[in-house]
Amino acid sequence: MDYNAVAVQNQSFSSLFVWIIAIPIIVVGMIAGWKMYSKAGKPGWESIIPIYNLIVLLQIIQKPIWWIVLYFIPFVNTIITLLVALNLAKAFGKSAVFGVVLLWIFPIGYLILGFGSSKYAYGNVSTPTPATPPTTEQLQPQSPTQ
Repeated sequence: MDYNAVAVQNQSFSSLFVWIIAIPIIVVGMIAGWKMYSKAGKPGWESIIPIYNLIVLLQIIQKPIWWIVLYFIPFVNTIITLLVALNLAKAFGKSAVFGVVLLWIFPIGYLILGFGSSKYAYGNVSTPTPATPPTTEQLQPQSPTQ
């Protein structure tokens, strides 16, 4: 029996199994992030660009942009990730326990923030109203007053 062939076959199956599980989780995470960013008044596409999405996330939670540097420092990045998750929960009116949920199972937490009833607490975020055309009274020339 060729054990190398069996090992390669098992490795291929496990890799395929991982991808079958990973792809839906990645897609759900992208959809959830897009919706959450939109609810915070940011364009949804900003949630799918690596590193830039962290900069925008810091803007959403109203923290300084230089915090992005902290993500690249070992051990400090763990603490900053926790702080960002807690502040994100706070930005949407959720508890610190929910912040821990965001830290560990963020796709589910992002889904709750994006599609749930929570409101973005920092700032007035609303869809812009379309411009209304001028009325006929506004278009008529003004007569000079004497």
